[in-house]
This record gives sequence, structure tokens and C-alpha cells, in this order.
Amino acid sequence: MKIIFFGTPQFAVPCLKRLLNHPEFEVLGVVTQPDKRRGRGNKLTFSPIKAVAVEHQLPVWQPQRVKKDVQTLTQLRQAMADVFVVVAYGQILSQEILDLPKLGCVNVHGSILPKYRGAAPIQWCFYRGEMETGITTMLMDEGMDTGAMLLKADTPIGLWDNAQQLAETLTNLGADLLVETLLKLESGEIQPIPQDESQATYAPLIQKSDYGLDWSRTAIDLHNQVRGFIPNCVASFRNKSLKIIVAAPLNASYLSQLSLKLNISEPELSSLVDNSGHPGEIMSIIKGIGPLVQTGEGLLLLQEVQLSGKRVQSAWDFVNGMRLVVGEILGNG
Repeated sequence: MKIIFFGTPQFAVPCLKRLLNHPEFEVLGVVTQPDKRRGRGNKLTFSPIKAVAVEHQLPVWQPQRVKKDVQTLTQLRQAMADVFVVVAYGQILSQEILDLPKLGCVNVHGSILPKYRGAAPIQWCFYRGEMETGITTMLMDEGMDTGAMLLKADTPIGLWDNAQQLAETLTNLGADLLVETLLKLESGEIQPIPQDESQATYAPLIQKSDYGLDWSRTAIDLHNQVRGFIPNCVASFRNKSLKIIVAAPLNASYLSQLSLKLNISEPELSSLVDNSGHPGEIMSIIKGIGPLVQTGEGLLLLQEVQLSGKRVQSAWDFVNGMRLVVGEILGNG
């Protein structure tokens, strides 16, 4: 099967590598986003997918707008590919492009469609407190993740998982599902299933404003926000920005799990649950771990933080370094 691969970030890399290493597939080339300047040196840097393509001496196309790039469109047409595989490419494909390959364009999407269509499905499923998610392969149409579904694979979301960890799980799950999808699509073993529009939800691009923590929200909501948007969620401390990297909700429903995770007795944690104060107030400090912050409902234990201009550190080191005291207030982000 002759394939052209569209993708850009690390999330897409296992899918491309799986295709390159499979005897049934021939990757003719890669379409990825243009190189970007990154890092302190502001150096022009390849996308993760381009790096793999260069390593394997594959042709690489990097149009600013693939729908409008005449040269790229001509080369895609001349390639006579059986299928285009699209994994987190980052641009919308026109109907002209979708119609080029014989078997269509197969997308690997990081959610169980029709839930969480859009650019950031993994992050938003955390934010909204989902207990499971997965991967869906689909035949693309001109809509935003609206095409007919091919195969699905589920995975649970644990209370202590975060978006970075889940992305790694899903990208490997997606690589396996992609291979199965392509082989069954070619042999006619898959019947595409239209999505139920009434069940659709959306996962839009994350905005800077989404990172701000509001201490009047519940502890579990803030925990979900922190682990979904890791490492960017921010509060304020003494008129400086304070990123909350890792946190945990101190809630009666989660005490046994938290006790095991922190190696602290459940009775000791239970004695802290009934503390109450103003949202953002430091209610107590657990020795060796970090401060407990009052939220709109419940307490949030800070475990890793990053003060503006500083490196990521344990919340306990932060407590000692800043001489944090009970009663001090953290502001909203």
C-alpha cells in the first residue's frame, strides 16, 4: 500500500515509524508544517515528523497552506498514493486533496468520536473530568473531525494521570489501530460508520486564558485543569506568576488513593479535610510534601510548582525557600 503521511508533532511519530517498519506499506513522502524557530537560540527547528522523514531519506513537503500550494498539490497528485494518513498535521485539507488517494484519507484522532472533536482532545477530556478516552480512526471529510468512523480503541484515565502521560499511551495505541485500520480498509473488512451529531462535543485550541487557576472552583476541578494543561496552569504568589505543575485533591472520596500515593496515613489526611478558609488560602503544610490550599470546595495539595524566573521544584522546597506560612493567600491566575 502506497502512503503519504501528513503529521507534525511527537504524537504522530509512532504512527509514522510503525508504517515505515511494516512490510505491507510503502511511505512515499511526508507533509508537515514549516520549520519553526524554537528555544533560547531561536534556531530554525524541524518538526518531530520531519526529523523522522529526513532520517529515512523520505521526500518532505512543508507548504505554508497546503490547500493553496500549487507545487505540493501537483506532487501529491503525481504520487498516485493509495491512501493519505493524517495524524495531528495542523492544517485543514481541501476536498480536492481528500479526493486524491484511492482509499481516501485516514485520520488518527485522540478521542472516542464524536466526543472531543478538534485540536486538543486529550487536554480537554482531563479538564472535563472524563474517566476514559481512546483513539478513533476515520475517513476524513471537509469538516472538523466529522468523517465516518472506522475503528476505535479505549483506555481508562486514572486519577493521577496527566495529559503528557496519556498522550504517550494514546500515540502507541493509535499506531496499532492505524495498521489494523489500513489493512482492513484495503481488504474491505471495515464498514465506515457515520458519527452521531447529537453526541458531538468539541476540544478547541487552548487559549492562554484557559491556564489561569480560579481558587473558587472545586479542588477536583482544579486538579483536572492542572493535569490537563500541564505544565502551564498558573496562579499568583506575592505579585509573581506561580505555575502549579502537580497537585492532588484532598477529598474524602480520594483519601485512600492519596494515602497510598503520598505514603501518609489515611487518618492523618482525614484530619485535614475539614479545614476551611478563603479560596486561595494556605490552610496547612504537610511536612516533606507541600501546602494545602483552600478551594471553593475541598483542599488542593500542591506537589510541584514553578515560580516565575525559577526552575520547577517540589512544593516542599518552595515552602522552605519562600518561607511560606499558613494563612498566606495565593491569587487567581
